[in-house]
Order: sequence, then structure tokens, then C-alpha cells
Amino acid sequence: MRKFAWAGGLIAAPLVLALGAWLTLRAPDLSAETLKAKYGRTSSQYVDLGGGLVVHTLQTGNPAGRPVLLLHGFGDNAFSWDGWADALGGKGQDAKGQDGAYRVIAVDLPGHGLTAAPAGFVASPDSFVDVVERLATKLDLGSVAVAGNSMGGAIAWNWAAQHPQRIGALILVDAAGWPSEQLQKPPLAFRLMQYKLGRDLLASIDNKPLIREGLKKDVVDQSVLTEAFIDRWADLQRFPGHRPILMSARPGSVAASKEALEAIKVPTLILWGEDDQLIAVGAAHKFHAAIPGSKLVIYPKVGHLPQWEIPAKSAADALAFLDAHR
Repeated sequence: MRKFAWAGGLIAAPLVLALGAWLTLRAPDLSAETLKAKYGRTSSQYVDLGGGLVVHTLQTGNPAGRPVLLLHGFGDNAFSWDGWADALGGKGQDAKGQDGAYRVIAVDLPGHGLTAAPAGFVASPDSFVDVVERLATKLDLGSVAVAGNSMGGAIAWNWAAQHPQRIGALILVDAAGWPSEQLQKPPLAFRLMQYKLGRDLLASIDNKPLIREGLKKDVVDQSVLTEAFIDRWADLQRFPGHRPILMSARPGSVAASKEALEAIKVPTLILWGEDDQLIAVGAAHKFHAAIPGSKLVIYPKVGHLPQWEIPAKSAADALAFLDAHR
């Protein structure tokens, strides 16, 4: 009897710990008005796509310039592209040598940032591609250049493959797509998302401790992880309805193939942190080998978020590429 009681205690202990964590960290959504007041900017523009989907964008640069869309990764937001937006929006040159050649549009995807999405929206590469295509149509953008980091990179290359007439240039920044290159020990939040109980837990708590733990693995230079940066990640994930959408995603589920990527014929730049602890640098070489004519740049001593960790250098490389492929 003691043996069975002891075993039952071992089984119950993790459940008790999980319950304790939930009771300690559980947190309701924050109001959309509060978050918009705190994080909205003069460059914020809200694009109503109908059906309860209102996409928040940060639009800078020349309104008449070549459109460049910036797509963030899972759990991230449009503000992570600040360094790129400043560089591309203020320093690009058009065919006549005039500054401000680019209209820079950093997008908050559904379930992220300040974008409002209807209940039941399911996060997937196809659903996100549909949203950015509808956004480009609503804004009457014509041909666009698109850059995407991590999950945003997977959306970008899928968009280029599915809508070749839309994409004029493609930039992949530590992009998702090769499951075999996912590292063996992803952040705890991603591991919890494999189970329904874990998803239910994450959908009801303040995930700041898990966000902090995950971000520490995403960069080499820890000094870029300011409290304001971490607070913004955590706060924006508590925008009404975001957490159920985030929990509907399956990080790492999108799979690239040589056949799909060979269909991409537009100029392509691949940027990668050599010390990426989420998607190994081997994935960069696979994208480079599969996409015809692509250019590859590897950054030593940089992690999964080059646009945030080394914004000046990565933005300069992106700007030179865009200027060369107008």
C-alpha cells in the first residue's frame, strides 16, 4: 500500500506544481484600448479586412515608394523591425536618386501585436499568407518586397511560391521551414504547446517568465533584451483573443521542400545568425541551395533575431540588396 501511495505522490506532484503555477501566473487579457494607448504610434495604421480582422501596421518611409513588407516571427510583433524600418524608410534611393524610395510596412499578424482577429482564427502558414495577400490587395500595393523572420520567413517564402506575381524580392531572416534543422531542445513554451493541457495553461497565464527564458536563447548579445522589450512581448500577447490564436499554431510544423522552393524565381537574400539556437544555420544553406540565384549572408556571434540584435548591419545588407534589385 505504501508503495502505491508513494507512486501516486510522484504522479500527483507535477500536477500540483502545474496547478500552483497556474494559480500564481493566471492573468486575464488586457484591454485593446489600454494596449493601443501604450504601444500605438503615429506611424500606426489599422487596416480593416472585414469579418473582425483589423490588421495593425507600422508604415514609414515614402508613401509612394516601393512597398517593403516586414513579417515577424511567432509570438513577436511589428516593433521588432524598428531598426530596419528606420533604415529602409529613410535611406533608400529611387531610380532618380531621391531618398525615401521605400514604403516600409511592418505587419502585426493575427494573434500578435495590436491586430484584432475574430474568435476561432487558426494560425497556419496558409491562413497567414491569405491575410498578407488580402492586406496587399486592400492597400493596392502591386508588386512588393517582403522580409520575414522565423515564422514570418516561412510565411514570406510560402507567399512567394503561392503568389509569384505579387512578390518582387524576398528576404529570409532565420526563416522556418526545415524541421530537420530545428534544434533538439526548443524553448519550454514550444514544448508545452505539444500537449492540450500545456496549450490550455499557456492560454490563461502571463507568459512573461517563459518569454524571458525563450528570448535569452534567441540572442547572443543579452544586452539587447531590455525590460521594455520583454514587457512589450508579454503585454501584447495579452491583447484580447491573442493567446488562443497563438495556441492554435504548431511551431515547426511548416515543411519546406526543394520542389516548392525551386519555384521561387525572384531575387532572394538569406540572412542568418550563425549561433541561432532555435533553427540551426544548416537551414540557411538548405534555403540557399534550393532557391535559384539566392544570396546567403551568415552573421557570426548572432542568434535567431538579427533584425533586433544587429539592426544596423542586417538592415544595411537588406537595403543594399533591395537597391540592387529594384
